Amino acid sequence: MRSLSAWNRCKDASVRSCVITAPVPKIGDTVKRHSVVKVAAVAAATFLAAGALTSCSAGGGGDNGGDGGSKTLRVTLANHVWTDTIKSKLPEFEKETGIKVDVSQYGEDQLSDQYNVKLNAGTDEIDVMMYRPLQEGKLFAKNGYLTDLTDRVTSNSDWNWDDFQDGPVGATTFEDKVVGVPIITEQEVLYYRKDLLEKAGLEVPKTMDELEAAAKKIKETNPGIAGFVARTEKSAAVTQFSSFLYSFGGDFIGEDGKSTINTPEAKKAYAFYGKLIHDYGPANVSTDMSWPEAMAIFTQGKSAFYTEADSLYANATDPAKSKVSDTVGFAPIPAGPAGSKAYNVPSWALGVNDASNNKDAAWKFIEWATSPDMTLEIQKAGVPGARQSVWENPEGTATYPEDLAKAIAVSTKNGVGHDRPLVIKVPEAREIVGTPIVTAITGGDTDAAAAKADKAFQQLLDDEK
Repeated sequence: MRSLSAWNRCKDASVRSCVITAPVPKIGDTVKRHSVVKVAAVAAATFLAAGALTSCSAGGGGDNGGDGGSKTLRVTLANHVWTDTIKSKLPEFEKETGIKVDVSQYGEDQLSDQYNVKLNAGTDEIDVMMYRPLQEGKLFAKNGYLTDLTDRVTSNSDWNWDDFQDGPVGATTFEDKVVGVPIITEQEVLYYRKDLLEKAGLEVPKTMDELEAAAKKIKETNPGIAGFVARTEKSAAVTQFSSFLYSFGGDFIGEDGKSTINTPEAKKAYAFYGKLIHDYGPANVSTDMSWPEAMAIFTQGKSAFYTEADSLYANATDPAKSKVSDTVGFAPIPAGPAGSKAYNVPSWALGVNDASNNKDAAWKFIEWATSPDMTLEIQKAGVPGARQSVWENPEGTATYPEDLAKAIAVSTKNGVGHDRPLVIKVPEAREIVGTPIVTAITGGDTDAAAAKADKAFQQLLDDEK
C-alpha cells in the first residue's frame, strides 16, 4: 500500500453560511464534533420545512437503526452529471445489498447551507456526504465531521485503493488518515491553436521558455491576436496559476506549515505568469477575468495559447461554441525549472458522516459507487475519475480528444493534489495569494507584492492554528 501522505501533499465557489435569524455556528468556525447546538437543530428543521430539499428515495422508507439493522441509507449529493449516473444505477445497488437509498440532492450553495446547519448540530441524518476536498475538506476533517476510512479503504484488494491517483488521495487525506474517496478529478492543460503554430513554424511548447518565445512571436506576427491568455481575476486566477507555481518549484505552504509565497521560486512564478499576460496577452486586458471571459477570447480566435482546466475543453472543441474548434490542440503544462507539474485535484469526493449510525452501509455504498466498473462507466459519460486503471483503459479515454488524453496522462502522473492553499478560510486565502498575480499582470512590483501577501497569508495561517 502507498504510504499515506500528510495534508500538505495535497472550486471555485466559496463556502457560504446559511442565512437565518438564529445565531447558528458558521461552517467556517471550528467546533467540537459531538456538540449538539439546540438552535442549529431547530434551524435545520426550519430549513427543511421551507422546502429547500430535493429528495428522491430509490426504494421507499425503512428503519434507521445502527450499523447492524438499518435498511435505509441517507445519501447527500450535489447536482452533477456524476450524481445523475449514480441515481440511475441505484436499483442495482439496492437489489444487490437489500439497502434502500434515500438521496437528497442540492446545488452547491444549498449543499453548503445544509452542511452548515446539520453538521454543526451533530446530525445523524446524513450517512454519505458528497463534499469538496479543496474547499471545505480541511474544515470538515479538523472538526471531526468525516469518519476515518483508512482501515476500510485497505480492506478490499479487489476494490483496490492503490488504483487511486496520488494527487487526489493526498487531498482526501488529513493527518495521515483517509477521510474521503475522490470521485471527480480535474487537471490543468495547455490549449493551443494548431494553425497559428504551423503558420509560425513552431512546435508545441514543452518548456516555459518555449511558451514565452512562441507567445511573443505569434503576437508580433499576427495583429489582433494575443500570444497568451488566462484568468486574471486575483481569486479565480489562483487555481490556474498554481500549476506555474509548482512547475517553478514553489507552493503555497511549506512542509513546516508556513507561507512560501515569498520564496524565490514563487516570485519567479508570479512574475512569469504576469509577464505572459502583460507582454503577450490581449490589448487592454482586464484584471477581472475568470474562465468564461478568458475562454471566450480563446474560442473567438483571439489568442494562440490558453491554460485552463481540462474539464472545460468542450467549450473549445464544440463548433457551436468555438470559432476555432477544428484547430484546437491540447498539451501538458510546459515544464519549468521543476518540471511539468500541473495540478491533479479531486473537485468532489465521498465521505461518511462521523455521527452516522449506519457506517457499514455507507461504506458499502461508497465502495460500489467508486468501483472500477462504475468509475469507468461514469468516465465514459464525460466525468473524469481518479482511478489510474480507467485512464489507462482505452474505453476510459475514448470520448476525449487523443492529445487531451495524453496531456491528462502527464498531469495525473506528475500532478499536485491541490490548486489553492489548503486552509479553512479558503476564499480569504485566495484573495491574499492572488494579489501578486494582478500586480504582475499590470506591470507592478511583483516582489514587493509577494512580500506583502506573504505576511498577510502567514497571519491567516497563524490564526487558524
